[in-house]
Amino acid sequence: MPQVQIIASERPIRFPIRELWQYRELLYFLIWRDVKVRYKQTFFGAAWALMQPLLLMVVFSIFLGRLAGVESEGLPYPIFAYAALVPWTLFAQSLIGSTSSVVGSANLISKVYFPRLLLPLAAVGSYLIDFFVALTLLFAMMFFYKVELSASILWVIALLPLAVLAALAVGLWLSALNVRYRDVQYAVPFLVQLWLFASPVAYSSSIVPERYQVLYGLNPIAGVVQGFRWALLGSGNPPGPLLAASAAVTAVLFVGGLYYFHQVERSFADVI
Repeated sequence: MPQVQIIASERPIRFPIRELWQYRELLYFLIWRDVKVRYKQTFFGAAWALMQPLLLMVVFSIFLGRLAGVESEGLPYPIFAYAALVPWTLFAQSLIGSTSSVVGSANLISKVYFPRLLLPLAAVGSYLIDFFVALTLLFAMMFFYKVELSASILWVIALLPLAVLAALAVGLWLSALNVRYRDVQYAVPFLVQLWLFASPVAYSSSIVPERYQVLYGLNPIAGVVQGFRWALLGSGNPPGPLLAASAAVTAVLFVGGLYYFHQVERSFADVI
């Protein structure tokens, strides 16, 4: 009778923080692996972290800022758009990366046990490096356009984890679903394109009537994007109700995604 090897944890994971901490070195190497694979044999290397938000900023500035005359809260439209594109790009790339993270590590999953949650975590974490690279250009643009820093910039310390959590919350659902339904990884880039225009990236959230701000905040990244723009550039009013609604939705999605991911991860090695 052939031997069957079962790859499983020694005990069910009820709260994964302790186990994730035990595997923190593996998380580091997974993040570093994703970064190296992404820029391996590329001509521009890490400059690609700048090119996506920069090129989108140029396109938005020409067609929306100049030709369509979209309101930019009294700021030059290029920096108005780029300040929102920095957190948006982190969210979008992390979402796409985390969706394919489990399927992309099929060989690793089928051979050894480790917390599968590390895979979407590593995918999101690897794009934090791109985020900080893109952020340096934003500070250079602020110097060029003579936009002064204010105390509100400290809010970035809270908004960045919220942006990461929003990407991870949705990514947990999509990465688990992608194991069973491979259509998901093909649908996500299209979803991200639609999501871009449903978020206050190329326009200000102030165009949404005040009575619909909370409803608009059901988009988990909407409050984060507008919050980044306000914190860095001091434009508009603090996105109170919008940010609160986005944070609440993110929390619900994260808890639900964590539960669903844990329920189906035991079958990953069989299905993948």
